[in-house]
Amino acid sequence: MRPHATKLIETVEQNARAIAQQWYKNVKINPKTPVYHTLSEEKALDQAMYFYSSFLKLFSTDKPFEDAYTLFSKYADAGYRERIPLPQAVYALILMRRHMWLFAEYQAIFETAVDQRHALESQSRMILMFDYAEFVVIDRYDELMRKEAEEKCRAMKVKGPLLSLWGGEKTK
Repeated sequence: MRPHATKLIETVEQNARAIAQQWYKNVKINPKTPVYHTLSEEKALDQAMYFYSSFLKLFSTDKPFEDAYTLFSKYADAGYRERIPLPQAVYALILMRRHMWLFAEYQAIFETAVDQRHALESQSRMILMFDYAEFVVIDRYDELMRKEAEEKCRAMKVKGPLLSLWGGEKTK
């Protein structure tokens, strides 16, 4: 792993709880995340802490998309079980990224011109990981919604084209 990425990772790793708490304060009052306004602090912080501690592994993996798929599928599964709407789950991810970066900037871990260049490289890697995250969460929510719709259709004994409209069996 590159030294600048290590610097960012160490900062996030050592301050994961503080970053998660800043994220929670934001998501708790943000008008784009109303479901988080009623989510318990413990559940929200657990979600962020799991995310931050797992996210750091993605910086050093040889297979970032595969590992991201595993990590963010679990995030999506948990959000779906909690009935967090997809747009809010994705926006919570955006805020997680933002708070990681804001914390690093606030700590001034990238002070010199060389550090600033390294910061851009770290930011590029972080953006890639969050691009993966958003794709995986959307993909997994889609899969879970289709499965739920299919189960409801089967329970109602709906078949054929109507089932495919609800996201179940695909028509040929």
